[in-house]
Amino acid sequence: MIDLIQITNDPEFACRCDALEGMRLWVDLERLGKVERQAGRNTFISAHQLDDVARVRAAVKRSALMVRVNPLNPASAAEVDAVLARGADLLMLPMFTTADELRTFAKLVARRAPIVPLLETAGALDSLDDWIATPGLHEVYVGLNDLHLSLGLRFMFEPMASGIVERVAAAARRQGLRFGFGGIARLDEGLLPGRDVLAEHVRLGSQAVILSRTFHRHGEPGMPEHPFEVDVARLRQAERELTSRTAAQQEADRVRIAGVIAGLAARLASATETLA
Repeated sequence: MIDLIQITNDPEFACRCDALEGMRLWVDLERLGKVERQAGRNTFISAHQLDDVARVRAAVKRSALMVRVNPLNPASAAEVDAVLARGADLLMLPMFTTADELRTFAKLVARRAPIVPLLETAGALDSLDDWIATPGLHEVYVGLNDLHLSLGLRFMFEPMASGIVERVAAAARRQGLRFGFGGIARLDEGLLPGRDVLAEHVRLGSQAVILSRTFHRHGEPGMPEHPFEVDVARLRQAERELTSRTAAQQEADRVRIAGVIAGLAARLASATETLA
């Protein structure tokens, strides 16, 4: 069963997630450089605060709580201590580019909690073999949004179609580490439908995926209420069906999905050129 990662600082919603199998909660404290990096893009900028870690931790009984801290900086040691003191089970390090950065972070954590390096820069990808054996790692997570920008690509799922994600998955397996990537929309939503994204997660042996904002729309203006639990159940059913595919069916799906991604990337490139 793939871990479904839900970003939230709402204890009530965290309890709903905690009642479901295979959920992981995520409090997101990353701020440094994020607004500038994602300016003009419809991406999630978290407003979570340090004390949200303790609030969510107190609300859940069985789900792991992951906290994304800021990129390595002079205040990282204090931030790590504060997050751990509030009950984080896993620490995620974003936007690192070198093995030395990750090793420095690992020394700050000092095995007090497992580390999830978020691979989302060209530098982190280039130095993968140098840092994959860093002591204290638990799971390698590929952040497709920032990674595709760092690589100069047009569409966030291009690294999945090109074999980059598969390469990272293989490196993680060799080290006995868990592996996850990207985000997933509801099964029939998204430029690349959630069902196709899930198909690649199953094929690649992924063990974690972030649920997109569209999974929980309650309270958003103009959005109908879609029961979160129902959509998670649909996702789980699709996961079971996709797991039963033969190797030939998986390969046929891979080729088809890669073609869809190539077409979407070409359309986005053409639209950009037209605007220019």
